[in-house]
Amino acid sequence: MKVSFASAPKASDDALVLTVAGKAPLGPIAQAVDEKLGGVITRAMEVDEGFTGASEQALMLVAPKGAGHDWIVLLGLGEPGSMTPVRAERLGGTLFARLKGEHVSTVSVHADLGEEAALGAEAFNAHLAYGTRLRNYAFRLYKSKPGSDNGKKPKDLEKLTLAVPKPAGARKLFGTLNAVAEGVFLARDLVTEPPNVLYPETFAKRCLKLKDLGVEVTVLDEKKMEKLGMNALLAVGMGSSKRSKLVVMRWKGAKAKKGQGPIALVGKGVTFDTGGISLKPAAGMWDMKFDMGGAAAVTGAMAALAGRKAKADVIGIIGLTENMPAGNAQRPGDIVKSAAGKTIEVQNTDAEGRLVLADALWYAQDKYKPRLIVDLATLTGAMLVALGHEMAGLFSNDDELSEKLAEAGAAVDERVWRMPLDKSYDRMINSEVADIKNIGGGRWAGSIVAAQFLQRFVENGTPWAHLDIAGTAWTEKTRPTVPKGAAGWGVRLLSELVAAYE
Repeated sequence: MKVSFASAPKASDDALVLTVAGKAPLGPIAQAVDEKLGGVITRAMEVDEGFTGASEQALMLVAPKGAGHDWIVLLGLGEPGSMTPVRAERLGGTLFARLKGEHVSTVSVHADLGEEAALGAEAFNAHLAYGTRLRNYAFRLYKSKPGSDNGKKPKDLEKLTLAVPKPAGARKLFGTLNAVAEGVFLARDLVTEPPNVLYPETFAKRCLKLKDLGVEVTVLDEKKMEKLGMNALLAVGMGSSKRSKLVVMRWKGAKAKKGQGPIALVGKGVTFDTGGISLKPAAGMWDMKFDMGGAAAVTGAMAALAGRKAKADVIGIIGLTENMPAGNAQRPGDIVKSAAGKTIEVQNTDAEGRLVLADALWYAQDKYKPRLIVDLATLTGAMLVALGHEMAGLFSNDDELSEKLAEAGAAVDERVWRMPLDKSYDRMINSEVADIKNIGGGRWAGSIVAAQFLQRFVENGTPWAHLDIAGTAWTEKTRPTVPKGAAGWGVRLLSELVAAYE
């Protein structure tokens, strides 16, 4: 879909989109169109009493002959005085959803926000277009007819033109937002790929493509990880024929201040998780292909930062492995020594993500001395029980970092909820035969126990946050800017967080 900004809408597009504020008279733009078309808009709103101009409502009208458009679309704004970037994005997603399947390929938007609008025309239109882009995603790579959906090729929205008094400002802002959208799409693609196509080696090759954006990329193979003592990560992949990898990505958009390291983003990348010897139930196991959602988010974020030329120094580290049962797989009861020197008693091989992150966190700190660390992982089913699909769990040793993450999440509609860390939970993972065990020994507080495990691998008081995205990496229902399936969750949040430090 091509997005452009102009000082006036195109007169010959398939559809003309006009905005209507909630329970308010038509604005000057819609009034002028209504008068030109003989009152068709006013009449439609009188007949369809359900359309009130409330936020995210959309009403399609067949345009009269000679109008220059096939359709007139009324898009509800709600209260313009409370308009935010997120609301504008949701409107864009709503618009796309309404137009999809209506044989509309070219669209012009002429928004009328009114004098009391809380968001200027440039920002509103840029974010509306961004929301449309985010919703306009479909993974059709493996359909028997390329580009089709169940054998039927829909007519895609090809051109979106937005009328703005000063197009240059909207164009510039959208350019930044669109770079983030590309990062989101990369993350969605990675999560959606089947595990026979996407495994550690092929995932690493995808990361190497970020070099084209100016990202430095280094891939560590198993021999290099063995030399570094990364036995926790390597143990997870022992049962797989696919060799584990550690990928390090760096975007140097600014020089770090003296004595201040880069921002570090760390992601869990278990490309398929059977649970290992502690085998998961068969029902629903197919979706364990997205147990690399944290690594996908970090990779997408690095692409977004490079795409928008972020003025920051950021490291992205992802541990890639596959957890499979086999004769040489790690067993419950095994003890492994992590790169940090701590020994881990593995009581459950399905609590493997924390082993991957333990070594990845060590590497980030040992090699880069970061100013802060944020890790992301589809870590625990218990997080779904606690927060469902609406928010990610946030665990942190630093109040300031937690606040910045919460603010960033609210700003981009990827919300987080802070969960506790406490010594009473930490004691649950003390092992009788090793320094630490990888589960707490019972059903309770599973997400907290996992976070406590990770915290033991954060050294020297480094500000650190762990985001458990088990409930947000994949969505079973379509949302305004997120189609059903892989959400690409975390890319927008991480980009917004980095922006707070630029």
